Amino acid sequence: MTATEDVLNESQIDAALAELPDWRHRRGGLVTVYKAPTAAAALELIAAVGRLAEEQNHHPDLDWRYRRVFLRYSSHDAGDKVTRRDVAAATAAGAAAAGLGASAEPGLAEG
Repeated sequence: MTATEDVLNESQIDAALAELPDWRHRRGGLVTVYKAPTAAAALELIAAVGRLAEEQNHHPDLDWRYRRVFLRYSSHDAGDKVTRRDVAAATAAGAAAAGLGASAEPGLAEG
């Protein structure tokens, strides 16, 4: 299956987000912000997301601001649309964040 065949429609994205309460569909991708307990923990989260990205061969846009890590997943090879790979990556990143004690602040990613 090619990336373009894997693109999710709005109802599929809504269904996926029902299982991903920490995430929002904004700016053509899945976005969230995780607030870590410390700046060092935020860096650990970035490292964990990096390892996941390499394993999945799917890399997010990422921005680090002290204790907050901003993440955005979209599939560039599918025209910057949301695909099943983005949902899987967001799920894995959320598990990594929870494991490090980070809390979601998806409202900060709304802009």
